[in-house]
Amino acid sequence: MNNLPMTEKETIRTSKFLSLVLRHEPESVGLKLGDAGWIGVEELLQAVNQHGTPLTLDQLKHVVATSDKKRFAFSDDGLRIRASQGHSVEVDLQYEPQTPPDLLYHGTATRFLDSIRKEGLKRMERHHVHLSAETKVTLQVGARHGRPVLLTIRAGEMTRAGHVFFRSANVVWLVDQVPVQFIDFPAV
Repeated sequence: MNNLPMTEKETIRTSKFLSLVLRHEPESVGLKLGDAGWIGVEELLQAVNQHGTPLTLDQLKHVVATSDKKRFAFSDDGLRIRASQGHSVEVDLQYEPQTPPDLLYHGTATRFLDSIRKEGLKRMERHHVHLSAETKVTLQVGARHGRPVLLTIRAGEMTRAGHVFFRSANVVWLVDQVPVQFIDFPAV
């Protein structure tokens, strides 16, 4: 990549690479995430360029601005960047607890339903279970893993039962787990 505008394919590839670096393997380019997952923009650019992934500031801004899921966020002063959620590395995003809408949704694949019916939704290798207040993107997430299915989560009931929810900068709702009794399964 050079300083020319990025193609859609380059944008997607770069977004996936940044997800890897900022959510899962910062050490793959010699980085260590700081407080709340932040890393200096210049430090990030220098590291990825030194590790064989050419990226300019303008290209980074383009990826952040055009991400359909708003996966990344710049600090208010524009000097730092982080992934909004989805980390498998230890990081405290410092989100404040919030009251979710009564219903939220989780997209998954039908092949996972038996396990979910037994154990509920678990965060697995991530810090939280990801939920959404809208269904379109949620179904797209489920489709990444097979035939998609939409689960309805009774988040209002969960809150009243003492479960704590957080909302990320890109409006993904986060919770430690979703017990089976709060999940409405569709007829499949």
